[in-house]
Amino acid sequence: MPFVLLFGAWRRFFGTRHSYREQGFHIENKAGVEKQQAVPLRVNADFVALHKCSIIGYKNTLYVHSFRQFYQECDIWGTIDFIFGNATVVFEACTIISKMPMSNQFTVVTAQSRDSPNEYTRISFQNCSIVATTNDLDYNSTNVKSYLGRPKRMYSRTVYLESYIGNFIDPAGWRQWSDDDDDQELDTLYYGEYNNCGPGSSTDDRVTWPGYPIMNSYDAINFTVSEFITGVEWLASNIIPCDF
Repeated sequence: MPFVLLFGAWRRFFGTRHSYREQGFHIENKAGVEKQQAVPLRVNADFVALHKCSIIGYKNTLYVHSFRQFYQECDIWGTIDFIFGNATVVFEACTIISKMPMSNQFTVVTAQSRDSPNEYTRISFQNCSIVATTNDLDYNSTNVKSYLGRPKRMYSRTVYLESYIGNFIDPAGWRQWSDDDDDQELDTLYYGEYNNCGPGSSTDDRVTWPGYPIMNSYDAINFTVSEFITGVEWLASNIIPCDF
């Protein structure tokens, strides 16, 4: 497995080549939890597929900047907004791992930044595992709050489908960008969960925002590989298998 180690808050590896496929690499930014944004990997290319890769950081680990992207059986580690950006991206059978933040901080998996109602961009997780590095993040035994996502822009879009959600996730599931925000983006975002399992998957006490609907199977299909990133057209012809 190829390794790339980065040190420092602003050191990152860029993926900019269209129709790029990669398997089995490990990239890590070792700046540490006390740093601010420390991005190991930024991807802004079309038809990018990563298979069995490890991407490790703290805040802002994976910058899914733009275009169509597919991640399968990858491990992605971080603390705050550690999958963020405005790509059209599907994570399939990936393990998404929240790490312990600094004191008085919370953890958030996603910060999707769609800023126009005319964009098709969004983040979709299917058959993934959303877990924590340690029992210290267990919702029942810690003061650290953990969330599935928060809106970085007005029209943020993120869904979790048929995935395992660990018990460290706060029952509310999602949070606003900051406590000082107005509620306008809560009307224009779209956050959804469908047919998930695990102790953190119950939607009984989830947020009651206008932009958090009850998803059905028809809604969910629109976020799968074949429908969402037209995967049949470009993934079937390469070495990376996928569940269409």
